[in-house]
Amino acid sequence: MKSRLVWTSDPEAAKRLREEGAIDAQADHDPSKQTIRVVIDRKRRAGKSVTIASGFQLTAASLSDLAASLKKRCGAGGTAGDGEIEIQGDHLARVAAELERLGYRVRKG
Repeated sequence: MKSRLVWTSDPEAAKRLREEGAIDAQADHDPSKQTIRVVIDRKRRAGKSVTIASGFQLTAASLSDLAASLKKRCGAGGTAGDGEIEIQGDHLARVAAELERLGYRVRKG
């Protein structure tokens, strides 16, 4: 039985495994096949609203580029990571409209 490596801190070993195809490199999925959930979150934020768009299947670079364009569109700050984008403030309609324009399926909730 072949053992399966779960995690390694050695960058050389990770590079070797990627080249062998043991670790699949994450790739961007087609926007039309992704369903993005856009919600307003007020919990643990001292009463301030944050718009969260989650469910992205993108690489880290693509996710940060998309976050930058959404932040610019809303005129607000925010962050991206772990398949979700957070935008400071209540921008539910604007974020949902922009994502739909880019071809994503959007669920507001």
